[in-house]
Amino acid sequence: MKKKDLNKNILIIKTSSLGDIIHTLPALSDAKTALENIRFDWIVEENFAEIPHWHPAVRNVIPVAIRRWRKNILKTIRSGEWRQFKQDLQQQNYDAVIDAQGLLKSAWITYLANGKSYGLDKNSARESMACYFYQHPLTISKNKHAVERIRELFAKSLNYSLKDLPLDYGLYNNLIHQKNNQTKDSKQILFLHGTTWSTKHWPESYWDELARLLIDQACHIVLPWGNKIEYQRALRIKEHCQQPSQVLVLKKMNLNELVKEIINVDAVVAVDTGLAHLCAALDKPTIALYGPTSPGLTGTYGKNQQHIKAAISCSPCFKKQCNKIKNNINPECYTDITPEKVLSFLDLGQSK
Repeated sequence: MKKKDLNKNILIIKTSSLGDIIHTLPALSDAKTALENIRFDWIVEENFAEIPHWHPAVRNVIPVAIRRWRKNILKTIRSGEWRQFKQDLQQQNYDAVIDAQGLLKSAWITYLANGKSYGLDKNSARESMACYFYQHPLTISKNKHAVERIRELFAKSLNYSLKDLPLDYGLYNNLIHQKNNQTKDSKQILFLHGTTWSTKHWPESYWDELARLLIDQACHIVLPWGNKIEYQRALRIKEHCQQPSQVLVLKKMNLNELVKEIINVDAVVAVDTGLAHLCAALDKPTIALYGPTSPGLTGTYGKNQQHIKAAISCSPCFKKQCNKIKNNINPECYTDITPEKVLSFLDLGQSK
């Protein structure tokens, strides 16, 4: 049963990154289910401002530009951007202000906002000093997945129980109108081949081979990209196929546009990247590949998620650089995550 007239206006501070923002969404769904008339404002980095708008419980999105501002602090002060942000932030009084980030930068914003402040205590936050900016620091186990940690943080902050509340990112029903219901004559598989660390990249030769294997089974390949390096890789994967007409290299897209593509594919193969979490939030069948990293605490989370982890003894090492090579595969941890193995995880039954 919902509680009435409690904590109606809540401010969330979760500024980045893409995956972390996605991980926060189920907590909003929990609160919306448990508490009547609750509405959220959300402070988020300007590059990710599209995402909170997708959740029906979010009323206002307040963009912040910490990443850009800290590159030139003097210019930021002179431009008045920080002063304007602070004024916008303090116009509203909140029943609760929740720092879901646990960093000093997010804790400082929490401190400036008007309302009872909640966040992780010194043993729970990534940056322990952040806890001193909160009126109510809370203990949340570090041994849980990030999604469950944030769900628990919200439940303790807003005083409701998580019992019987299902995992719900709150996106699919809000975005389902973007789905193309036309009958398809073949499966469409999205390759999320771009990521940040060099060690997270699955070998390009493996992408080439997986594309060929899927095309042999009458599948179409869809390749998004976010920068010039990813664009060139997508073009090479297409060119290396014997049937390049079966491979679609998308145009440069923002997140809203890319969501439409994700919704309309049948499955996703992804490296450890923020967009993989978006696929999970949309309940899209996803095969996520983990070499130097682990899915345990921050992997894709939800329905239809499968993780392929490296079997090598030094994985996960969480290193951004690796010089280990085996059979021309770098990093070595991807040696046993072969295209054939990935193919075996994909459900390529009859098209829907």
